[in-house]
Amino acid sequence: MSDNVPGFWAKLKRPSTRYSLLALLSVGFVCGVLFWGGFNTAMEATNTLDFCISCHEMRDNVYQEYKTTIHYSNRTGVRAYCSDCHVPKDWGHKMMRKIQASQELYGKVMGTISTPEKFEAKRLELATHEWARMKASDSRECRNCHSFSAMDIEKQKARASKMHKLGQEDKKTCIDCHKGIAHRKPKNMPEEPDED
Repeated sequence: MSDNVPGFWAKLKRPSTRYSLLALLSVGFVCGVLFWGGFNTAMEATNTLDFCISCHEMRDNVYQEYKTTIHYSNRTGVRAYCSDCHVPKDWGHKMMRKIQASQELYGKVMGTISTPEKFEAKRLELATHEWARMKASDSRECRNCHSFSAMDIEKQKARASKMHKLGQEDKKTCIDCHKGIAHRKPKNMPEEPDED
């Protein structure tokens, strides 16, 4: 078999006598389109709610919490799904997030959060990683729907108006103040000072 390897590479490098360059390029182009379409279809399938809650760790824990929040049910009928908050929209950042998220498969296989008790024991660690990711991106996924420039701060309740003005002045990002907006905060979370 190893004797045939150099011959195989030589055949790949040799120009084709049977097919035209146009035919070879056309076949390559079609194969590329099919690969790219299949790849993107698979990536988008991993961004659906059904996919996110297909494992019991998510379905039985954070999904149940999320269903009690304003991001799930509200007066306007706009619903944010898991991927809206946890997966960037642009391709480059999305691929980086998908690569990072592949570590979660290891946790699934090893059963690190397979029971409610194990999940609660890891909640602070998991939340801290997600908050750090969101802070590093200036809460990019939050800003896909919410932005200071679109807010009518004068129509907000007094406390919200005050805090949003301070947040803009201090160059804060959404996650600095809105931890626990879609999922319960960890019970063992250190208290943050209240900025009244």
